[in-house]
Amino acid sequence: MNQQDLDLRTSMRIVRRRIKLFGGVTALGLLAGAALGVLTPPLASGTALVVVAGNPQTITNPSADPTTVDTSLATQVVIAGSAPVLEAALPDVSPPATSVQALESRITVAAVGTSDFLSITATGKTIGQANATANAVADSYVTYVTTSTDAAVHVVAKVVEPAAASAGPKVPEHIALYAVLGALAGAIIGFILCLALGRGDRRLVQRDDIANSIAVPVLASLPVQHPADPSAWARLLEEYEPDAVHAYGLSRLLQQLDVSGYVSGGGTRPNAPSVTVVSLASDPGALALGPQLAAFAAGHGIPTALVVGPQQDSNVTAALRTACAAGMQLSTGRGKALRLLTTEDVELSQVRAALTVVVMVIDSREPRIPEGPRTSATMLGVSAGRATAEQLARAATAAADDGRDIDGILVANPDPGDQTTGRIPRLTPMQGRMAPTRVNGLATETRR
Repeated sequence: MNQQDLDLRTSMRIVRRRIKLFGGVTALGLLAGAALGVLTPPLASGTALVVVAGNPQTITNPSADPTTVDTSLATQVVIAGSAPVLEAALPDVSPPATSVQALESRITVAAVGTSDFLSITATGKTIGQANATANAVADSYVTYVTTSTDAAVHVVAKVVEPAAASAGPKVPEHIALYAVLGALAGAIIGFILCLALGRGDRRLVQRDDIANSIAVPVLASLPVQHPADPSAWARLLEEYEPDAVHAYGLSRLLQQLDVSGYVSGGGTRPNAPSVTVVSLASDPGALALGPQLAAFAAGHGIPTALVVGPQQDSNVTAALRTACAAGMQLSTGRGKALRLLTTEDVELSQVRAALTVVVMVIDSREPRIPEGPRTSATMLGVSAGRATAEQLARAATAAADDGRDIDGILVANPDPGDQTTGRIPRLTPMQGRMAPTRVNGLATETRR
């Protein structure tokens, strides 16, 4: 993928190929959100209700001049949150506020609908602190407006519902909410990060892209295992059994390699087919393609030899080579023998098997085919999303320099969302000879 246009399917494929990065960023967001929830515990709140005169159905002040009483709730909201009211409430708030500004940040004053009520809400670390602060401000407001001699301020007000005890916030729910929000933020960041990295990633994922890079068809694609030590390789070779879909693909591959002569004739034959599976050192997953092919063939009654050939990077095949050197012959799950060899053990011409699979690993930066046994076919093994077109082209060029043609590609761990096949259509040979034209020098067909 090289700066390709992104649609939903392509975006999901990019994220799926980087699921560890996406999951890691999401998990980091979840932990960060939970930590923030712990560091910022939920604040309790308490609300006191104050009624302001002006409605005939509420308390009145008979001595007040109705024409001078300001009953605008908007004005009273401003007054209730003003500096004089808050400053007078400072001695009674809990915990003690250091300044009017600090208290102001903990207080919210609002009109209750179209009625003559004001709600004074305060926050605190506990329910008791919140209620005490709300009541202190409410009492300070009532005292301030009822004792004021300023006609623009003076009203009759009364606390009709002091802030009382109520259920406090639930800390686990608060932390869980922050964790969920953190995970959501992490998922969004991870998604964007995966797209940013994936859009510029030149490694090939789809089978068609892999095949078109060197104009060689994909013959089979299958999930592979990643043995890390000789015993794990031995288990793979003894127990490997693909599912029905991939078993069918491997059976078709064996037919293309022409091992049907053994199956129908009941024994080996001269010039038995052999195949070299070449993979890149930077693509360890593709190393298992050859061994799994050999194990599958042996498990289906085909005498098979798995040979570890000469390598450019011997470290990649060290565990497999050790397994082959330790177990010269393994019994597969169906009781058929699989011979394990290295090129140091025997010459390929001396191997008696219906199918010989040679494993070879080359460097991805400066590929070179080491001198080794010649086989009747050469295949390039590559994992989806692990190699670029340039790397595959260099590998194919190295094979051509050694006098080998890449006859097909084996894809390891194909992308589940890949709907392509990697089949290269055959070109129909043109009839007649090609001769240059006089006008533009381009070739035109001249028929005999």
